[in-house]
Amino acid sequence: MLTYEISAHDHLRRVDSFLRNLMPTAQFSYLKKLLNTGHLTVNGSAPTPEQLLKQHDLVHLKESGKTVAFVAKEPPELDILFEDTWIICFNKAPGLPVHRTEDASEANLVDLAESFLKRRDGTSRLRPVNRLDRGTSGAILLAKSAVAAGMFGKMIQNEGLGKLYLAMVEGKLPAEGMIDFPLDGKESQTRYLRLSQGSSGALVAVYPLTGRMHQIRQHFKMLGRPILGDKRYGGRPLPGFTGHLLHSFVTQLVHPATGEALVIPAPLPAPLLQTLTRLTGLKEETLLKRLEEVPPAEAPSPSEAE
Repeated sequence: MLTYEISAHDHLRRVDSFLRNLMPTAQFSYLKKLLNTGHLTVNGSAPTPEQLLKQHDLVHLKESGKTVAFVAKEPPELDILFEDTWIICFNKAPGLPVHRTEDASEANLVDLAESFLKRRDGTSRLRPVNRLDRGTSGAILLAKSAVAAGMFGKMIQNEGLGKLYLAMVEGKLPAEGMIDFPLDGKESQTRYLRLSQGSSGALVAVYPLTGRMHQIRQHFKMLGRPILGDKRYGGRPLPGFTGHLLHSFVTQLVHPATGEALVIPAPLPAPLLQTLTRLTGLKEETLLKRLEEVPPAEAPSPSEAE
């Protein structure tokens, strides 16, 4: 029996995401078999694929020669949050651009993901469904075909994604609030809930109710509470941290091909978790516990709002 204790890095990760990252080259059918036949358990019970893991949970995997052969010696370069035949969702690291930049030698998410899939499946063409700026971390969806890109693009345009972000902003904030400032002449609303208030700023859960470009970043700047590390919108620099303290934490959607209601959490990347514990003054376990209690997104927004 193979046993794994869930770390802070995997706190609030889907079970199928944990298994996919544990065995990144295994076939879908094999991973599905492990879950459906009870070969994988969490704290002694058979989980569902969408069940969320928590720090210190114990995952047991029945040991076999085939299973051991698929278990990666090191975590994959990219953190896979969800994957099926239509899309793959990654947990983008802060500071990593999605596309190629003017610096041809700089790594980017699409090239890294295409190289990974080409090695694994022999396929490599990916098309981003939503977008995240270089400095923003968290969930980003990539379509595996032109058909999937069109289907998911239409879904986002018509129905939108339910998005919950985490942000660390300068100064003090009330326990909750609504930012209602037009952007580019269009109605724009962002709701927030304060999770922690410290001398370095406030940690907030952010719910964009509309989907304007850079809505969250602009709204907090207009409120006089810019996001830490967001130099473009007035945030103070964070020495040693690449990016700014904005994380796409939970993405919700109805899968246009399967009709499945998907909830895809993005656990905090290690640099972000370390920075937030330092700035909030909270112990790691306390911070993770508060994340469990964050209310879900209210409703999809029709386009991107970071």
